[in-house]
Amino acid sequence: MIAQRIALRLAVVITVVLAQTTVINRMHLPLGGPDLLLVVVVAFALVGGSQRGAVFGFFAGLTADVMPPTYHFAGELAFAYTVVGYLAGMLDAGEESSIATTISVVAGGSVAVVLLFAALGDLLGNANISGGATLHALAGTVVYDVVLAPFVVPLVSAAARRLEPVGPR
Repeated sequence: MIAQRIALRLAVVITVVLAQTTVINRMHLPLGGPDLLLVVVVAFALVGGSQRGAVFGFFAGLTADVMPPTYHFAGELAFAYTVVGYLAGMLDAGEESSIATTISVVAGGSVAVVLLFAALGDLLGNANISGGATLHALAGTVVYDVVLAPFVVPLVSAAARRLEPVGPR
């Protein structure tokens, strides 16, 4: 069962990162685009709890950090996704979580990832980070992630729930 959980998570991360870099990032949407990997991290965190959410967020972020093209230091997204995965997993949403709760968690996670990424990038001296770019990314990411959340989170959560062990997280 552990091997199946790991295989599912690995397959989901690779698929989502490839879809993000090859399809979503190349679309010219107004205000930028969604962060599909963040929505998946939140979905796994809501099912698995804070520790599993943080671990999944770290490996998902690290995978995204090393996927070309990259214009930032490796570890920035890993840090942001780890924090969001941990915080989302603390909610203990269970199977009865409402759509409003899911959307709120995804919106808060989107804001947190953009702000953490921008703060860490500014701290490390990334020249691409500016206040205007951060606000632009914040608006687009939150709107698109909230639109995707009711569709993506239930699907990913259902798949993850099938492989989760029964008992404390």
